[in-house]
Order: sequence, then C-alpha cells, then structure tokens
Amino acid sequence: MDNLTFRNSILLMEGLKVTSQSSQPVFILLLLTYVFTMVSNIGLIFLISTEKNLHDPMHFLFCNLPLNDILGATVIMPRMLQDILRDTSERYISYAVCVVQAYFVHVFTAACHYVLMIMAFDRYVAICNPLRYTSIMTNKMVIKLSAFAWGLAIILVAIMIGLTLRLSHCRYKIENPFCDNASLFKLSCENVVINNVYGLVYTIVVLSLSAMCIFITYVKIATVCITSKNKSLNNKAIQTCSTHLAVYLMMYVSGATFILLHRFPEFSDSRKLAGIMFHVPTGLNPLVYGLQTKEIRQKILKHWCRKK
Repeated sequence: MDNLTFRNSILLMEGLKVTSQSSQPVFILLLLTYVFTMVSNIGLIFLISTEKNLHDPMHFLFCNLPLNDILGATVIMPRMLQDILRDTSERYISYAVCVVQAYFVHVFTAACHYVLMIMAFDRYVAICNPLRYTSIMTNKMVIKLSAFAWGLAIILVAIMIGLTLRLSHCRYKIENPFCDNASLFKLSCENVVINNVYGLVYTIVVLSLSAMCIFITYVKIATVCITSKNKSLNNKAIQTCSTHLAVYLMMYVSGATFILLHRFPEFSDSRKLAGIMFHVPTGLNPLVYGLQTKEIRQKILKHWCRKK
C-alpha cells in the first residue's frame, strides 16, 4: 500500500483496557474529572480577568497554567471518553486527527515544564528580591516569559512531528489511549533512528532544563529562608514552593515513566497509567495554585459568601 493511502487511512486506537462492567464507572469518573478540570480552570481565568485587584504580573503569569490545562484536557479527555464506551474493535481515528492530537499533546506536555519554570522564576524574584520585584516583573517581562514558554513548545514540537510525517506506514494500530509522537512513528516500517534520537534528546533536554532551573531556584529560595529571620516570608515561601514542587514532581515522574516505557512494549498497561497520571495535576492545579494564593482564595471566599 503506498504512502498516500496510509496517510489517509483509518487507524485503530487501542485505548484503555476496561471490561464491559467497569466501562460505565470509569466513564463517569473520567467525565467528572474532565468537567471539574474545565470548570475550575475556566473559573480561575474568569476570576483573574474580572477582578482588578488581581491584574498584576504574578496573576497574569499564572494564567498560562490554567490555559495549558484546558488545552491538555480538551485534546485528550473527550476522545478517551468516547473510546471507553466503544468496543475495542470500533475505536477508529483518522491519521490526520491523530497527528493533530499528537501535536497538541506534546505542546501541552512541553508547555507544562516551561510554564512551571517561569512561575518558579517569578517566585524566586518575589522572595529573594522583593524590593526589585515590581521593576523586574513588569507586564512586558510577563509577555516575554509567556511567549518564550509557548513559542519554544510550539516550534520544537512542530519539528518533532514533522520528522514523523515524512515516514510511510505499514501498521494501523495506536497502542495508546491517545496519539503521541512515538505511537505515530511506530506505525512505520522505515528506519526511525532519527525520530528516536530527536525525541530522546528533546525529552532529556526539556526534563533536565526544567529540573535544573527549578532545583537551582528552590535552593536559592531555601537559602534566603534559612538566613532570614522573617517568619512571614518563610511561611509564604514554604507554602508556595512546597505545593509547586509537589505538582512538578508528580508531573516529572509520570512523564518520564511514560516516555521510558514506550521502549518496553511488555509494560504497555503501566505506560498507559503513567500517561493518564501525567494529567492528574491538570485537575489539581486550580486547587494547588489557586487556593494556595492568598489573593485568589480571598476572592473565591468573597464570591461564595455573596451567593449565600
């Protein structure tokens, strides 16, 4: 079958392995998770955009996180919900749709790291250089940092997917609950060394860069807290950084595990679980970051009291 035929072919999505008895409970659980993720993240963006007291660089920078969470949930969850209710032999997806999903899945995962990096930088400036915070974290700087996070993800992922699009295909099964780059180039019977090398190098660079930046940032923040006798500063730093670090570690471990297990087909079920676990912070971010931020928490409580 020629390359053109395969590029317009219909692929079979393996999806999650659930029994007929457990499909409805799993569907309801994932649906509730998706609804909560969308409502909470959209609510945070709406709150920040409508409350003038929250119109500052820190909160504008924070908006990148719920925007990215909405992207990740929308790209993955609706399709996964459909497949759960379908028989495994009827989970078809077109090649073009699969490519689009894979692209945005990787943009979401890459942007997660970059957004958390620029948020860590913001906390570093706020805690370690509070007197210079307003002069450093201007609206212009927020735009530059946000453009860096999204631009880098969009361009590097486009190169990665572009390398996969050049390949012909001799297989039709996506061995995953959603499309990603590795699942796409595994469809080919050609030499995929370039794809593997680029994917691994890109992944290692992203994971190493984000880990190194966040580690250095928190070491400096911890140093300031240890040398400072300001209890208020220390409590604020511990509260902010501990939650930030917990979400980052959960995302980092599950993401690295998902990528590693792609090289071991015998652990496909564990790989699928790791892929889903990567998106758990998406639902937790509004709680972890939104409610842990004093100004946002006060606004939410204020609106709640008005309704009562």
